[in-house]
Amino acid sequence: MTVVVLTLICLAYVVGLVFTAIPGKLIGLPLGAIALLVGGAIAPFLMPRLWRSGVKPGVWTFVGIVGFCATLYFHVRVPQPDIEDVSRLAISRDVAVGQVAAPKPSTFEIQGRIETAPRLTRSQKIQFEFEASQALEIQANGQSTAPKRVTGRLYVTVPLLQGTGLYPGQQVAVTGVLYKPQGALNPGGFDFQQYLARQGIFAGLRGKRVDLMSERRSPPILWQIRQRIVRSQVTRLGVPEGPLVSAMLMGRGSVDVSSDVRDVFANVGLAHALAASGAQVSLLVGVMLSLTGRLAGIPRLGLCTGVLLIYLGLTGLEPSVLRAGVMGFAALVALTLERKIKPMGSVLLSATLLLLYNPLWIWDLGFQLSFLATIGLLVTVPVLNQWLDWMPTAIAPFVAVPVAAYLWTLPLQLHVFGVVSPYSIVLNILVAPLITVISLGSAMSALIGLIVPVAGSWAAWLLYLPTHLFIQLAEFTNQLPGNAIAIGSISGAQLIALYGLYGLVWQRPRWQRYWWAAGIVAMGLIGIPIGYAYTSTIQATVLATSDAPALVVQNKQDVLLLSGGDEADATYTILPFLKRQGINRIHWAIAPTLNPTSAAGWFRIVTGQSVQTYFENPDFGQLLESSTASDSASRATAQLKAASVIHQEILTQLRDRQGHYIPLMPTQIEPAGAMQIQLVQANPLVLHLHIAEQQWLVLQDLSADAAQKLIEAQQLPQADVLWWSGSEMSPSVLAQILPRVAIASQSIAPNTAAWLQQHQVQTYVTSEAGAVQWSPQTGFVAALNRDDAS
Repeated sequence: MTVVVLTLICLAYVVGLVFTAIPGKLIGLPLGAIALLVGGAIAPFLMPRLWRSGVKPGVWTFVGIVGFCATLYFHVRVPQPDIEDVSRLAISRDVAVGQVAAPKPSTFEIQGRIETAPRLTRSQKIQFEFEASQALEIQANGQSTAPKRVTGRLYVTVPLLQGTGLYPGQQVAVTGVLYKPQGALNPGGFDFQQYLARQGIFAGLRGKRVDLMSERRSPPILWQIRQRIVRSQVTRLGVPEGPLVSAMLMGRGSVDVSSDVRDVFANVGLAHALAASGAQVSLLVGVMLSLTGRLAGIPRLGLCTGVLLIYLGLTGLEPSVLRAGVMGFAALVALTLERKIKPMGSVLLSATLLLLYNPLWIWDLGFQLSFLATIGLLVTVPVLNQWLDWMPTAIAPFVAVPVAAYLWTLPLQLHVFGVVSPYSIVLNILVAPLITVISLGSAMSALIGLIVPVAGSWAAWLLYLPTHLFIQLAEFTNQLPGNAIAIGSISGAQLIALYGLYGLVWQRPRWQRYWWAAGIVAMGLIGIPIGYAYTSTIQATVLATSDAPALVVQNKQDVLLLSGGDEADATYTILPFLKRQGINRIHWAIAPTLNPTSAAGWFRIVTGQSVQTYFENPDFGQLLESSTASDSASRATAQLKAASVIHQEILTQLRDRQGHYIPLMPTQIEPAGAMQIQLVQANPLVLHLHIAEQQWLVLQDLSADAAQKLIEAQQLPQADVLWWSGSEMSPSVLAQILPRVAIASQSIAPNTAAWLQQHQVQTYVTSEAGAVQWSPQTGFVAALNRDDAS
């Protein structure tokens, strides 16, 4: 089999996995598989005319069959719960319209084995994956049912005190509530359900108590080595420097790096520094080859391979580091056999082998970025080094490597995140020497620490200054204005076009002289659709948040945000949505029901976005003034005083960014570009919005007496769209509003649901249907329905 044929087969397999992104089926087969089969039938007649010196026609048919089989193989390998899977005991969070509430979840005691090293979450809980073997349901009277055999894995979170000291391999019983993971409820949101399903996990367990089931046994040897390294480095370095040094050696998947450090590094384009990848493997292979230079070929290969396997085990076997490990092993074999290795062939072969082992990794973001960065280094660094020949030889790689990796990973990052950091390249160039020093020093101190922990701690202490400088540079860059510019997520077609352009420039050396023209075309592919959307988008999105309203209105360049959510809603729902939409400035922000919880959410928003005009419910300011003057020591007063501090910080942020603060006065109409805002009543909230020729009415748990007073005072307007929590509403109120569309944040009360159905009102519940979007072209569409349709 020639190299060309083997290359085509590997490419066909990878392309077949990529074609699993094509939705839909025909005669029970995925459309992507059918497309490859048809392509394999046409190629023998078409390709010989385009590539006269190429392979035989029959090879193209075989290549098409390989791609077809790869697509089917992917679907076969997608995990499915079996009949005894523990997830079948979990209760779904979905609630039907008219149902008062979801069934109350039962408490279970799940027995089994800890599969992964426990990790510290953002909410200061311990998380690990768990192989279940037996389940007992604990009834309300405290009695438990007979044990039931179960299978499958669980995503477990337990309180910090309950999870301290746990390690992989322990047999434990976890008592808590089972739940079904939630899918993406908002456009472009994180699909937690799909993320876990690809790992064969179909349920989660919110643990309350952990009990050991067997006698204490020794932890796994690799876990002990990892903990010994981390302890020796953290002892003298402290936090956050110590965990950062350990993560740069073994990856953040094996070390608990604080969420603040992870966020800062991600914002400024340094997330790769916390991932074990090719740099660490190359360093390890280089050091081992130097130390074993006097050994014969086979013993040298065996020793170096053994050390490489141990290192891969320490990192937790992440896809990105496995890629580097396979390529490192290929380099060792080539050196032993005294043969040259083709770098691009090594990349393709390692990708094929890893995807044969787990085809689901084709959609793992770390896997994708790792291979793209490697291709960029192999393809673009030599060209950049030629252009930088005027620089000292020792300095040029520190410039060429980050630039090449950034260029090749940028399109995918724009597709996934929709954000670009303008300082990223400069910062990566500045910190490249620091990364090299810290990585090398971390490896040396880890080796010393395994032998003599005290000596390893002092060796790690020598890295304090470069590590501290590294963190300070990242934090300084994160504070610069315009650090993260949201340009919006690019489409799949744009992503393919950009990488197609990269491939053309790579394969046509003559075109490399016209790199500037390719750059202009690439910017046009990104900028023209974004510019068109910026000047033409008219869209209103009701986001699916915890239990408080969140509305984003885009009227061409103008953006209005209404939010009453907490900090979690702001961090995980609102801000990511704004970034994916390419929104960098909120022109009108409305805080309709500001309280101690939502104040924290708004502080997160005003620190993450530029706000031009901030409207606020005046009742909150009065409440804060009374709490500040009060001498009461009650919990409610303490919470309000804390909220008062956050509120002052919100106003400070607005002043620093030239924003305006306007209290919403009842019955007064405030213009917001082509939109209008009117606070009908502050408490309970009645807010009237005029959006794109539609009347929206936002209500907050309006009692029957309060509603009747508004009706008698003729202050309850009619509206095209009614948006409320889903609680009971009297028929007289509904008859006064006469909505065409009703949007509820939670399940709708049965009587209200019956009235809406009787009057043929289009109804949505964001907690089950996901976010609801309206545009003049599509009307109202639920996010989950849109995903199903696509």
